[in-house]
Amino acid sequence: MNKKLYLLLLLCFLIASYKVNAQGKLIYKNESHDFGTIAEGTLASYEFLVKNVGDQPVIIANVQPSCGCTTPEWPKDPILPGKIAKIKAMYNSTGRPGPFNKSITITSNAETPSHVLYIKGEVGPKDLKTNYTEEQKLNSPRLAVGRTSYTFGKLEKGQKAIARFTIKNNGLKPLIIQGVRSACNCVSYKVSEPEIKAGQQAILELTYTPMLLKEQNEVVTVLSNDIVMPGLKLMLKAEVVESLASKNMLREGTQPSPFR
Repeated sequence: MNKKLYLLLLLCFLIASYKVNAQGKLIYKNESHDFGTIAEGTLASYEFLVKNVGDQPVIIANVQPSCGCTTPEWPKDPILPGKIAKIKAMYNSTGRPGPFNKSITITSNAETPSHVLYIKGEVGPKDLKTNYTEEQKLNSPRLAVGRTSYTFGKLEKGQKAIARFTIKNNGLKPLIIQGVRSACNCVSYKVSEPEIKAGQQAILELTYTPMLLKEQNEVVTVLSNDIVMPGLKLMLKAEVVESLASKNMLREGTQPSPFR
């Protein structure tokens, strides 16, 4: 056999062999999360950290919860080798008193194409109150915030707007933001750190989507594992107006223009 042809075939074989063996691989920092006891009506949330330790990008095709009470969020872009991503699981406790144990199945093109994560906890009464000793209070995480209100100014009805708050853990144990609650059910949240260590800061983002007109003052309760103050109240203020685009369309007229 011609030497050049032999070397070419060998190179093709090595490349094909590499492609067969090269694959992304996901490892998870935690396989499960226990929310503990939460008040009914809480939208409990936790972010699972996942890292691609393989040598090819990994695409998460789907994240399927075991019931409609759990809403997942996951990265739609490929997770590159060496990179870390977050898979968020949100449990809606409204109307679901008692213990819960739910699974979330991740499907991807990783070496292990299917992986299951778990969340659990117990839903207590809406006005959940627990007696703690002074020692337990001293050892608790403590949620602190620099300001307690945010003014957006004018917002269009249905427009999404983000308010950012700097929060700090002044306690001795890791602080976990477990959810937010608002009367309008129009506020969602995101935290820059899933667990805020003692003395550390993080950014809390509240995404507000107003659906009522005129001046709005939305009280948002931030729920955490701070046993001294498990519900920190923040205020979102805005003057909500009709969509400016809709007004412009009405002003310009709605008569269709024929093709020419």
